[in-house]
Amino acid sequence: MTAFYQKLDHAWTTNNSLLMVGLDPDTQRFPAELDNRPDAIFEFCRAIVDATAPYACGFKPQIAYFASQRAESQLEGLCDYIREKYPTLPIVLDAKRGDIGSTAEHYAREAFERYCADAVTVSPYLGYDSIAPYLSWSDKGVIILCRTSNAGGSDLQFLDVDGEPLYLRVATLVAEKWNRSGQCGMVVGATFPKELAAVRQRIGNEVPLLVPGIGAQGGDIQATVTAGGNTGGTGLMISSSRAILYASQGDDWREAAARVARETRDAINAFR
Repeated sequence: MTAFYQKLDHAWTTNNSLLMVGLDPDTQRFPAELDNRPDAIFEFCRAIVDATAPYACGFKPQIAYFASQRAESQLEGLCDYIREKYPTLPIVLDAKRGDIGSTAEHYAREAFERYCADAVTVSPYLGYDSIAPYLSWSDKGVIILCRTSNAGGSDLQFLDVDGEPLYLRVATLVAEKWNRSGQCGMVVGATFPKELAAVRQRIGNEVPLLVPGIGAQGGDIQATVTAGGNTGGTGLMISSSRAILYASQGDDWREAAARVARETRDAINAFR
């Protein structure tokens, strides 16, 4: 087990949760009390983290929501805060990077040295040499896009490759060749439970799956847990972002986020 997988496994057990809370800060949807605050993004996310940490197996900040608003320093501060206040909960930096050579090395340094994330999402489209630089950080997780939750993913991911869809070829490469050090996970969307089941069957029990698509995107919780869980009742990081973050824009926004996170965790656990 890598340090990332050990940390994730500990969080699954200790918090009795497969819920990964996504941090996608949209300032247009922030509560009024944060208006005109220069640190609004950090403060919003910090409060969400505090409210939902008891019900989560980790946090998944989406880097674009920070970078587009010149808030990378607030993301750094947020990652520092999570590590200090909730050291047992992994941080998955949702960056979906994909490049080769020295560029990939710099993306890896960004994720693992600047933000000190426990894992990062990456694209497999450029092949193994685009993944290898991330694997040099032997204690970190590398979560590879496989069958994404958006409808347009089928444009490429369903292409036939020697009698099977491309996403299953990716799953095979990850499980059988790229995951030699036990660092790899995969992204498979909750919106496609049949494909989720096919991936789990192909890869076995050990590779964790990051599963976006429940909540605002409409993925079914029961179908997700049944299709993607491993025989131990874990193996999943089921991500929910907007449904939790913006459960309320009133004065009760912190309490509402905690309530929805707890309800989502409990709904997931009902089918484990």
